[in-house]
Amino acid sequence: MSTILAEAPKQLGRLLEQVWLVAVLAAAWWFLSANSTSVYFPPLSKIMQSLVSGFTTGTMMRDVVFSLSNILIGIAVATVLGVAVGILIGELERLRQVLDPFLQFVRSVPQSALIPIVIGALGIGQAPKIYMIAFACFWPVLLNTIDGVRSIAPEVRDMAKSYRIPTTLRIRRIVLPAALPQIVAGVRVSLAVGVVIMVVSEIFSAVAGIGHYINMAGSSFDISGAWAGTLLVGALGYLLSVSFILFEKGTLRWYFDSAALASHGRIKTTRSRRKAKK
Repeated sequence: MSTILAEAPKQLGRLLEQVWLVAVLAAAWWFLSANSTSVYFPPLSKIMQSLVSGFTTGTMMRDVVFSLSNILIGIAVATVLGVAVGILIGELERLRQVLDPFLQFVRSVPQSALIPIVIGALGIGQAPKIYMIAFACFWPVLLNTIDGVRSIAPEVRDMAKSYRIPTTLRIRRIVLPAALPQIVAGVRVSLAVGVVIMVVSEIFSAVAGIGHYINMAGSSFDISGAWAGTLLVGALGYLLSVSFILFEKGTLRWYFDSAALASHGRIKTTRSRRKAKK
């Protein structure tokens, strides 16, 4: 209990550091736009009314559920495939050399440019949205997994060979834990990419989703509604990022603890050397 009370001021301080700028900007926006008569830059109070109205009628909640399901399924598929293929390519040096030019070419293609083609081939339902999100999010996970597998020390690989550890056990106990920090970093990048592709694909053609809501509001000259949808996308992206950071801290606690111990050890060694020189 005493530990929790001792940590409370630190947690509150971190929270204030994260939200103060947003709060200041929101307050400035509120007061500076209060008397705005511009069609394209309505008062923030009017935008918030549109946001509340959208949730009250249930329309916006339906769009949020549609978009969330698309991005979560897409990222899950991208993570599973990216990790599996990344481990395979990372473990096989020859395969990595053969596929490297192809991987560099495909990852350079802007995923948003493929959206009209995918929609034309698969239609305007949920499937093409999930496919585009999964395709866009696949590459950061894949490349980070390959880098994570390649970063395993040769001594560790030699030890696994000398003990004749089976391949499946070696991947599960050695390769995956060693590459996990890089994999998690790739998934975090994929979250930001996934939000962008989610909105753009829904704006192009969809029957629901936040992007569809923004597109319909803009088409009907409901600028406040379009702004409300845009703010909702930002809030959704922020919540996804914060949720993933909490997941990352729990999953990689051992990694952060070992890094902190190593840093502490280096500091003590440096201080000892300085004292010895004196």
